[in-house]
Amino acid sequence: EIICEDLPNDVCAFAIASSGKRCLLETALEKNEKEEYQCRTSEVMVERMAEYIENDDCVRACGVDRNSIGISSDSLLEPQFTSKLCAPACCHNCPNIVDLFFNLAAGEGVFLPDLCEAQRINPRSSMVELMSSSGAALGPISSEASALAPSPTPPITSEVPDSNEALASILSPSSISSEASTPSPGLAPISSEASSSTSSPGPTPLLG
Repeated sequence: EIICEDLPNDVCAFAIASSGKRCLLETALEKNEKEEYQCRTSEVMVERMAEYIENDDCVRACGVDRNSIGISSDSLLEPQFTSKLCAPACCHNCPNIVDLFFNLAAGEGVFLPDLCEAQRINPRSSMVELMSSSGAALGPISSEASALAPSPTPPITSEVPDSNEALASILSPSSISSEASTPSPGLAPISSEASSSTSSPGPTPLLG
């Protein structure tokens, strides 16, 4: 059984307790006023995973920091971080980290696949630009505030391979702008065959 308070500080961040709640690293002042790190249980529930400690490969691939304090969306403001997060090495293999930042982005009004697509087109683009274009307000997410909004992802089973596949498909370029590819209401696509066989009707002959 994994209890956040029992975890060493060097594996606390990005771990998930047996209860399904995320662990977070906090700082606290000891009696001698020396600042110490402590691993604590947050109120953030993870729907599809529990009893999990993030591996070093994913920490490196996704560019996250084991010593990060609390749970915040601040990292998403850095283009260098989002480029690592959106890279196949991270988004195809590290469902725990992707799920966390997917929800953190959603809490800021940003759809992570849109951010990844913007990053792919222009490596210097950041969440700030995406948020300014959508009119979302920026504010760091605390562990309390992020009882993370439900992911707009399709239901995923608790098996990690399925989670990998689903998260990878969400972040793949082919699925990125589903909204943009949706035809306007009332407009049905016309096939080339139909359009070539349809000609403008000529004037109706008058019977005399």
